[in-house]
Amino acid sequence: MANEQAQLWNGAAGCAWVDAQESIDRMFKPVEDLLIDAVAARSPRTLLDIGCGTGATTVAAARRLGATAACTGVDISATMIAAARARAQRERLPVDFIVADAETHRFEAASIDAVISRFGVMFFADPVRAFANLRSAAAGRATLQCVAWRSPDQNPFMTAAERAAAPLLPALPARTPDGPGQFAFADDRRVLAILQQAGWSDIALQPIDVPCVLPEPDLLTYLTRFGPVGRALDEIADTDTRRRVIEVVCAAFEPYVHGPEVRFTAACWMITARADANGRPV
Repeated sequence: MANEQAQLWNGAAGCAWVDAQESIDRMFKPVEDLLIDAVAARSPRTLLDIGCGTGATTVAAARRLGATAACTGVDISATMIAAARARAQRERLPVDFIVADAETHRFEAASIDAVISRFGVMFFADPVRAFANLRSAAAGRATLQCVAWRSPDQNPFMTAAERAAAPLLPALPARTPDGPGQFAFADDRRVLAILQQAGWSDIALQPIDVPCVLPEPDLLTYLTRFGPVGRALDEIADTDTRRRVIEVVCAAFEPYVHGPEVRFTAACWMITARADANGRPV
C-alpha cells in the first residue's frame, strides 16, 4: 500500500498538485490560517509538517514563527518537494524539506516541538505505526495539530464528481473507509484509537466547517485532474466518453458556482494531541 501511495503522488496526482498549487493553496488558505494560528500560539522551536506537499503550510509556519524556529516539511512525493523547495527559496526562508515516508523515516528522537499537517495524515498504510514514529520524534510536551476531512456525506463538494460520473465510469474505484485516502480519518473513534495506540495523550477532535473558495476559471482543471475522476480521465482514450464525463461533472458543480467564484464548505476535524513525557506507543 505504501508503494501505491508513492507511485500515486510521484505520478499524475503529484504533478496535478504542482501545476495547480497556486489555486489549491488559495482554496485551502482558510484551513492553513486556522492551523498556523493554533501552532504559532505555542511558539515551538522545531516544527515538522507531515504530508507537506508543495510546502504552503511549512512556509507559512516558518514565515509566522520567524528565525527562532526550525521548520521541516516531509512528503512522499519528490515532485511536490521540488516545488516546495523552490517556494522556500523564492521567499528566502531557511526551511528544510525531506522526501520520505513519515511512517518509516528515522527522525531524530525527541527533537520536534510541534507536528502539524493540513490534509496530509490520511494516507498512511499503517497509521498506528506512523503516529508512533512521529511520537518518537516528538519532544516531551510536544503538540500534534492536524486537519483531516470528516465523512464523504459531510463533504458533498469533494464527492460530487465521482457521484455524477459513476454511470459513465462503472470501473471507478470505490473509496475504502479505513484504507489510505482522503476520508480515512472520517471516523473520530477510529482516529482516537489510532492516536492512543501510538502513544499520544490529551487527544481531541473538534469538528470545524471552513468556507473555501476556488476561482471559477480553475474549476475545469480541478475536476478533470484531481480525485478518482481526474485519475480515471487520464486513462480514457475515447474522446466522446471523456467529453460526456466532463459535461456531467461540470453540471454537478453548478450549485457551487457563484459568478466568478466556486464556494463550498470543508467539513473537517481539527485533531490535537500531546506527547506526554510518560507516554509510549502500545
